[in-house]
Amino acid sequence: MELWGLTDCGSVRRQNQDVFKTLEDEDRGIAVLVVCDGMGGARAGNVASALAADSFTEYIGQYIENNADLGDAAEKMAEAVMRANHVVFEKSMSGDEYAGMGTTLTAALSYAGGEIVANIGDSRGYHVTRSGIKQITRDHSVVEDMIARGDLTRAEAHRHPKKNLITRALGTSSHEAPDIFTLKLEQGEHLLLCSDGLTNVVFESEILFVLQQTDSVRECCYMLLDMALERGAPDNVTAVIFRK
Repeated sequence: MELWGLTDCGSVRRQNQDVFKTLEDEDRGIAVLVVCDGMGGARAGNVASALAADSFTEYIGQYIENNADLGDAAEKMAEAVMRANHVVFEKSMSGDEYAGMGTTLTAALSYAGGEIVANIGDSRGYHVTRSGIKQITRDHSVVEDMIARGDLTRAEAHRHPKKNLITRALGTSSHEAPDIFTLKLEQGEHLLLCSDGLTNVVFESEILFVLQQTDSVRECCYMLLDMALERGAPDNVTAVIFRK
């Protein structure tokens, strides 16, 4: 089991509104990873992402500590996201400087029963195997809805001027439930969570190559960041990689 993450402001933005957090219990073979990409600009997107990541990991950390078998882990993952939503929403109502803020949240839990991924927004979760890469999450975005309707191809979406507009975000309403996905990683396979600052400039085929050809997940993270920076990195860049 190996886990590493990093975040970078990128080449253009002055403020990093991305946040990631991880938890590990190697004795029990448990790993938790979460990525949040704040929105709101001057309206405290960085506050939203930090609050969400902290609230989520605190809730899940307590659940892991107090439960031996994690039999209801999927339910608890959803509860942790909804708790984080409540915390961010309440903060957004506390003053003008926080009004309208929100964040994406993509999180994963790996334990003996498998892997669970929760998602709100357009930060992504990927399953990377020896044979390929698969996006686990579905972007909550304008262009993803256009693709689903047949109005846009995947290639066109990558260049679309509205590709950064999301349709769901954590903390923007009093109740927001995540999408929940379950999967099973085999030994040596990877989970990647990342913000759109990575996927907007680095292709899935390139991510696959890096993870397949590099032994260390730490080195993988830095290689992906370097690729994003070489291409201008117009947004904050975050990647967290777990290898079973």
